[in-house]
Amino acid sequence: MGVPAFFRWLSRKYPSVIVECEEKKTDDGTGRYIPEDATLPNPNGIEFDNLYLDMNGIIHPCTHPEDKPAPKNEDEMMEAIFECIDRLFNIVRPRKVLYMAIDGVAPRAKMNQQRSRRFRASKETVEKQLEIARIREKLISAGAAVPPEKPKGEHFDSNCITPGTPFMERLSKCLHYYIHDRLNNNPAWRNIKVFLSDANVPGEGEHKIMDFIRRQRAQSDHDPNTQHVLCGADADLIMLGLATHEPNFTIIREEFLPNKPRPCEICGEIGHEMDKCEGLMPGLAKPDIALSGQVQFIFVRLCVLKEYLKRTLDMPNLPFKYEFERVLDDWVFMCFFVGNDFLPHLPSLEIREGAIDRLIELYKKCVYKTNGYLTDSGEVDLDRVQMILRDLGFAEDEIFRQRQKRELAFRARDKMNKKRKIAEDHSHVNHSKFGAVALGRQPEQLQNARREMANFRMMGSSSSSTDWKLGSVNSKTALEAMIRPEGGKSEGGRKRTHDEMEKEDQEEEEDPQANDEVRLWEVGFKDRYYESKFDVSPDNLQFRSSVALQYIKGLCWVLKYYYQGCASWNWYFPYHYAPFASDFVNIAGLSTKFEKGTKPFNPLEQLMGVFPAASSSHVPKPWAKLMSDPVS
Repeated sequence: MGVPAFFRWLSRKYPSVIVECEEKKTDDGTGRYIPEDATLPNPNGIEFDNLYLDMNGIIHPCTHPEDKPAPKNEDEMMEAIFECIDRLFNIVRPRKVLYMAIDGVAPRAKMNQQRSRRFRASKETVEKQLEIARIREKLISAGAAVPPEKPKGEHFDSNCITPGTPFMERLSKCLHYYIHDRLNNNPAWRNIKVFLSDANVPGEGEHKIMDFIRRQRAQSDHDPNTQHVLCGADADLIMLGLATHEPNFTIIREEFLPNKPRPCEICGEIGHEMDKCEGLMPGLAKPDIALSGQVQFIFVRLCVLKEYLKRTLDMPNLPFKYEFERVLDDWVFMCFFVGNDFLPHLPSLEIREGAIDRLIELYKKCVYKTNGYLTDSGEVDLDRVQMILRDLGFAEDEIFRQRQKRELAFRARDKMNKKRKIAEDHSHVNHSKFGAVALGRQPEQLQNARREMANFRMMGSSSSSTDWKLGSVNSKTALEAMIRPEGGKSEGGRKRTHDEMEKEDQEEEEDPQANDEVRLWEVGFKDRYYESKFDVSPDNLQFRSSVALQYIKGLCWVLKYYYQGCASWNWYFPYHYAPFASDFVNIAGLSTKFEKGTKPFNPLEQLMGVFPAASSSHVPKPWAKLMSDPVS
């Protein structure tokens, strides 16, 4: 779900929710680790019953990883997917059910996001390939060593991970083979039920899982103490887990590591970005620190999160009976305001600015005033929702002013830190462009500092290394060379002109908000917002009301989607931007009913709706022509 910074906020505010997974592995003597027998008791101290895999969260990183070299062919991709499932199975060790769900055709409300993602991915791929070609040509002309260029046919188009493509059909067949193999050969699989909902079944993977859980809860023999584990990194899985009201629900996901090193797209080495690449280092083995290390998994314990929320959402002395499960549903609903996959977040709500805490404060006041809750089993009370949005609207002006104040303070600190760093760099006599200097030696400028440093490490710490790259001159000459001003040299060693240096200073001084037409922190921001974002006249108040009503209907659709299933496969929010909280006026009488009897799109129809022309190879040729035909 599109909730920026939600998991970071959650882990910082409620730290005990997160625990590391205990994974038992043994060394076979060759440095290769083998998982422990999954029939043994779970080393995490709890026996789980059901494991649900949101497969798209596995397929994408296995087919086009960001932190290691990509698989060379489709066979390696399938093997990587199988290994990932095996590893998750051995960590969780489910005893009753394994449910694997791949995204099928999505509701129309999700297709807008899918289309923008795929068009953006296609555009970024083309730009990256052009940039790689430019850098390679530059390095080759400079005499640097670069790996052979990949054949054009080897490029993997991640857009093929969409229902209806030949790749997804082959993936489904491979998973069927994998399941049969494990059921026949792995003792830990023999006593569990395995379900595979592939891309031919309509619906997003996580919502197919929720439908399965709701059906299981409706069975007369359902065990309320069932231990559920859902695998996936999306923030909406936390909301979905809470929405089930199951007492024992856990999320397993990869541990997030900020600034994780990635291999260079040119040379494949770790430690620098593509635009800083200087080619392969001759004689230096490629570092494998990030390539060999496996990602670690963590558990997000929703039972602990519920205990935290019980304290946070406690409301003593209510004039009616307090029901925490109803309050929990309201909290999930309010989280939709700060972001989801189907609606843009309200302009005044940012998680980093304490948006959820602000909404909780407004919510408590609303409950005391109205003697009731916002939602009931997926239905919304619009009178009470309007009260919260009205109070939020009163605070909007101050929210935007405080946001601008923080932004200016951040930019000032950032500018000061940059200047301090430059001053510290120039305060050192031995600049990074020179090698280490012994007394009586002449320092020599290094043309490739990274390569020279690598060579220096290879030479070891012997005493002879102090003579590396140094000539014999007197100490006076050495001192003069060390303190000689650099004269504003650029990275390539060319002396920058005064105009170029002045231009760089001007660029640093440029205000990044100078092109902001809306300026939310200034009077009249509403008029500018609608004129800039929607291209409508500032005095068109009826349009603002229309956007707000569509947004409210969208919130009702999302809540039904989470608690009841897809209310309409055809509904979607028809705008790119959200209204302001103060625009939600007279929403109480809005009809929240949706068209009944709607059906999912055909997979081929979805492909034509979300694919750019660059991905036309994944659809039948007669249809592919329509993507680029100007009269189609």
